Amino acid sequence: MKLVTTDIPLTQGVLLAGGLARRMGGGDKPMRTIGGRTILERVIARLSPQCSGLILNANGDPARFASFGLQVVADDVPGFPGPLAGILAALDWTAANRPGVEWVLSAAGDCPFLPRDLVARLHDARTRENAQLAVAASGDQSHPVIGLWRVALRGELRHALVVEDLRKIDRWTARYPLATVTWPTEPLDPFFNANTVEDIAEAERLAALDDAS
Repeated sequence: MKLVTTDIPLTQGVLLAGGLARRMGGGDKPMRTIGGRTILERVIARLSPQCSGLILNANGDPARFASFGLQVVADDVPGFPGPLAGILAALDWTAANRPGVEWVLSAAGDCPFLPRDLVARLHDARTRENAQLAVAASGDQSHPVIGLWRVALRGELRHALVVEDLRKIDRWTARYPLATVTWPTEPLDPFFNANTVEDIAEAERLAALDDAS
């Protein structure tokens, strides 16, 4: 598919690592190792060339991520309300620290094989479709955690989270014109995420394919 976007807007990236990893017995999923590198290292390597900067959304002691050299931004909505709180934290941080940046790209911190054209294709789709937001998909599966968010919508998102107690991303995105961009799942699904111990074993196999590409 040929992209029509020639100038990709400055886009702040946020890696969402605030999950509790209950299916792995706790701990930080992005810190698990596959193919000799942590999942988080792989995510950073994929997104750094595509974004004007990266921050990490995580709760708890930020020192555990110190070796990655990223600013760690915690949720400020109490009760671990999910990824929307992490997206809101990133929008607020960007507004305060990167005033010239109008867009934030969110990605799950446990997706080691993200597309190298993720930001470009999402921007291309939301421009062509005159959309307010854009999210990724693969096969028949939407991945609303992986998307483009307009910084100017942060007030509306805060109201939805705090006043309406809204938690599901797709319920919020349904309020706006939304572009969805689909990637193929062969030779591997670029949005594969490591949720279980069994997934780590599969990720090892996929990492060999990905590193060879």
